[in-house]
Amino acid sequence: MFSQADVVSLHLILSDRSRNTVSADEIALMKPGALLINTSRGPLIDESALVAALAQGRIKAGLDVYDKEPLPGDHPLRRAPNTVLTPHLGYVTEGAYAAFYRDTVENIKAWRAGAPVRVLAGPKTEKI
Repeated sequence: MFSQADVVSLHLILSDRSRNTVSADEIALMKPGALLINTSRGPLIDESALVAALAQGRIKAGLDVYDKEPLPGDHPLRRAPNTVLTPHLGYVTEGAYAAFYRDTVENIKAWRAGAPVRVLAGPKTEKI
């Protein structure tokens, strides 16, 4: 996959099994100009191998997560070419929180009025 993909995007939890899922070997397989996206957890990628590949201009990266957060001011990723860095925003934005709390209040009011909203339908059961 790494040798053929134009974009590799990680969507994994971090565990002992998933740490360094993208090692120096996988990064070396990536075709020139391929894009590596990580918005899951920093340690999924071998950070030193990633920094080296970026410094060589072999690949591009979009990162929202890092081995150490917040990313230190002198970290080499901050100077890496062909890289877009964001501050591990995830869903933590003003708009997301505003919608979350607005919907929560609406949910409580509707439930108290006996007309709940955003109700998940369960499996249909047949009355006997």
